[in-house]
Order: sequence, then structure tokens, then C-alpha cells
Amino acid sequence: MILVSSCLAGLECRYNGTHSQVEKIRDLVKQNQAMMVCPELLGGFATPREPAEIAGGTGDDVLAGRARVIAKSGEDVTEMYLEGAYKTLELARQVQAKCVVLKENSPSCGSQMIYDGTFANQKVPGEGVTAALLRREGFRVISEDELAEVL
Repeated sequence: MILVSSCLAGLECRYNGTHSQVEKIRDLVKQNQAMMVCPELLGGFATPREPAEIAGGTGDDVLAGRARVIAKSGEDVTEMYLEGAYKTLELARQVQAKCVVLKENSPSCGSQMIYDGTFANQKVPGEGVTAALLRREGFRVISEDELAEVL
């Protein structure tokens, strides 16, 4: 089973109420070859929600307590991101995910790039909280841009 970000399968669950549908991912879900997950919804967020970015590091730093996830208003939402990451890990273990395809640039799901925490639309190399946790636990995590590698 492949675990995929729900927004990539067409669910309108991104912070602004949109999706980032990738047709091939939507098809995999329809064919029961992939299961959708949204770490942010699992963490207790609603859609739409305020945008958030990792301040002071990457997802690894959040897991280690060295960085925080901050909403644009300044609210610290780290605990909700951690909760969603750990619930996603639980699901990945339950379905024995052979691969996890997550939405690039997200503070949860970014696997190579995330926003820098300044809300200035600047990206930096790094992973989101969920991507970092899943990799730490031995799961193969890729972005939608790398999908061809697993199919």
C-alpha cells in the first residue's frame, strides 16, 4: 500500500481549502493501491486554516524541540503538527506502507523543501514534521514530483 497526501488525491484539505490533485495519485486511490492521509487534519486542524511555517529549522528540529511551527498570526501550532505526524506514523505502520507520497513545501509533508518561517514565500531545503518523522522511522518518503520512481 502507498500512503498519499489527501490533497494530492483531490481532497480540498489544504490550508486555503484547495487541493493539489495529481491525476495518477487520484487513480491509485480509486484503484485501492493508495490510501489518503492528511496529517494536519489528523492533528485537529480544520479547513480552511491559517497558513503555518516552521520557524527556526526543519521538521527534524521540531521533533527534537529546537524549532516550532508558527501560524501566520504568531500562534504556536507545533503540538497539532506533532499530533498529526504521530497519527500518520501509526497509519503508515498499520497499512505497512511501502512508500509515502507527500505534498512538497508543506510544514507537515514537505520532503525536500519547506517555507523558511518568515511568510515571505521563501523556500529552503528541509522536511516537514510528518516527513521527518516517517523517514526517521524507516519509511520511504517522496514528493509528488518523484512519483515516477515508485510506479
